[in-house]
Amino acid sequence: MRTNNLLVELLVEELPPKSLKKLGEAFAEEILNGLIKSQINLGVPEGIEIYATPRRLGVLIPDVLARASDRSESVKLMPVAIGLDANGKASPALLKKLLSLGIDESAVPKLIRKMDGKSEALFFERLVRGASLAEGLQLAIEEAIAKLPIAKVMTYQLADGWSSVNFVRPVHALVALYGTEIVPVSVLGMNAGRETQGHRFEASAEKLVLKSADSYVQQLKTEGAVIASFIARRDDILAQITAAAEKEMLAPVGDEDLLNEVTALVERPNVLVGAFEKAFLEVPQECLILTMKANQKYFPLLDSAGKLTNKFLIVSNIRPKDASIVIGGNERVVRPRLADAKFFFDQDRKKRLDLRVNGLSKVVYHNKLGTLGDRVQRVQAIAIKIGRQLGGDELAGQADQAALLAKADLLTEMVGEFPELQGIMGRYYAQHDGLSDDIAFAIEDHYKPRFAGDELPRNMVGICVALADKLETLLGMFGIGEIPTGDQDRFALRRHALGVIRLLIEKKLPLELGWAISIARESFGESVLVSGAPASKQPKGTVAVGSKFISIDSKAEELVSDFIFERLAGVLKEQNYSPQEVDAVLSLRPQRLIEVTQRLAAVRAFSELPEAATLAAANKRVVNILKKVAGVVAGKVNTTLLKEPAEELLHKALLEIVPKADDYFASGDYTASLQVMADLRTPVDAFFDNVMVNTNDTELRDNRLALLSQLRQAMNRIADISKLAS
Repeated sequence: MRTNNLLVELLVEELPPKSLKKLGEAFAEEILNGLIKSQINLGVPEGIEIYATPRRLGVLIPDVLARASDRSESVKLMPVAIGLDANGKASPALLKKLLSLGIDESAVPKLIRKMDGKSEALFFERLVRGASLAEGLQLAIEEAIAKLPIAKVMTYQLADGWSSVNFVRPVHALVALYGTEIVPVSVLGMNAGRETQGHRFEASAEKLVLKSADSYVQQLKTEGAVIASFIARRDDILAQITAAAEKEMLAPVGDEDLLNEVTALVERPNVLVGAFEKAFLEVPQECLILTMKANQKYFPLLDSAGKLTNKFLIVSNIRPKDASIVIGGNERVVRPRLADAKFFFDQDRKKRLDLRVNGLSKVVYHNKLGTLGDRVQRVQAIAIKIGRQLGGDELAGQADQAALLAKADLLTEMVGEFPELQGIMGRYYAQHDGLSDDIAFAIEDHYKPRFAGDELPRNMVGICVALADKLETLLGMFGIGEIPTGDQDRFALRRHALGVIRLLIEKKLPLELGWAISIARESFGESVLVSGAPASKQPKGTVAVGSKFISIDSKAEELVSDFIFERLAGVLKEQNYSPQEVDAVLSLRPQRLIEVTQRLAAVRAFSELPEAATLAAANKRVVNILKKVAGVVAGKVNTTLLKEPAEELLHKALLEIVPKADDYFASGDYTASLQVMADLRTPVDAFFDNVMVNTNDTELRDNRLALLSQLRQAMNRIADISKLAS
């Protein structure tokens, strides 16, 4: 059957740059899926090409059929008992069903009887003509447009002046070429043709007439001055950036998102080198880099030491003979932006950070959690206790000061203009105020880690404040019911929980998680005041306590603890620990997270022992027996009630093995502590083979339950071994 390459292109007005890559991929994928659904394309082919420029979405799909193959179809009608009477004649119900399918009464003798489950049914078999390319592509394009991930659509009028359609941007042309032939489809008021447009300013002609689907890329490049492929255009930009930077003996600031955005803004990239006055380099380089990237889409250049220079790279959409006009224009545009940054920086330094702190009490943090000033006080209280625990009064004092100043830069002009610089500007302003680097870096670092793979705070002061800040957020938000559900996590609580985990584990902090969560809740006191609101306006269900209102209870501690352990379980599974290993360790809720990896290593080593499977199964049996016991199991074993040799043997083994395991545990050698438990296999097997636990003698039963309780306690100190049982 004949096949050919199929090209589909929508020519549109400038598309949203941050969405272009995703739109191009979705457009191509949905058209391909539509053709597969119509059986015009029988599978995902090799060599599919996706095109996405600021003014077009397109796809080239190779080896597309001109028409789908005809296929036989068996249509179930109804049970024989309903469709035919005793004489085998069609019932009114059957005739009505046939009519609805466009079939007359003459087809009744041709109906086929087949078993359908336990009853016999009537089927009509017919040959269904395969869809033509035009039919299949029409459905595919309509479905692709309906499914495009468009955040906000536009409504615009068509050329007739009456009709209107909805799309991300107005469409000016539709191309659908099957080899050299036009496929007669239409969408969004456009009929398919072979005409498109090239570059707005540098194309050789206003209209570009495509010879075939295969000539599309080359014609766009040579006649239209456009690189159609998003990937090819991005690679071209990256190569030009690299070459230009090397010529200047500098390095560009790497930014994948910026590279994608610039790729979506140009059709014919041309990288040029610009410069600004060196006087602007007095401004912190983070400010200059951000304003050049965010506002101008430039690539700043760094020297070999990683310090910003006064040169930057421009990705232009035109290639004039004299590039100086383009460069000069960009240099004039960036100058006011840098001047604004310098003005903000100079103005901000006129007021000390500590003088801005009181202003935080006028900024609402959350209507149920008070102001930023209230929040700062809570973070201070937590940071002081963490600091005292980790480094005594000196660290506690530094953590107190850093926490007090950590949010002050939110009231500066620079952070007001560039929220991404929060913390960073606080560090610069703290250094300008004469504060130590320990305090200054802690102000910047208390937001860390901000994302997966981000670095952690550089010093202990920053660690104390970062941990305090995240714990305060978690307890506050969980306390007022702001709990993440599904994809919804408005306050990035999952990120905060992962931050707590990374700080405790990677910085090897000897803190118990439960203690840290508890002091975080204590920082709220018994109450949370919605600042400035009268009693009648406080959150429903709160109780007045003087001038404040109770809003958080101890249940929040349990919720936050569970939430953090859930996140930790996910992290560990990503590190190739099995679900059973993770469950065995975390089900005990180890409070020092720095011990978790040691416990996991011990569990893995234990699992490789020949005794492991038997002991895990026995442990599971012990857990199930004790679970059914009503009341509290006695803690001590009465040796005078050990009647069976097997229970005496188990008791003796516990007396010998448990002290050894305890010594290893106390020294931190969890692997050895767990491995000595392997010696319990023989006495445990003998116990279950020869001893009846649930005997009618109450004293004997309780004593044997106490023995099993000791066994469970001894074996499950490092991990719940029963979780390893299959």
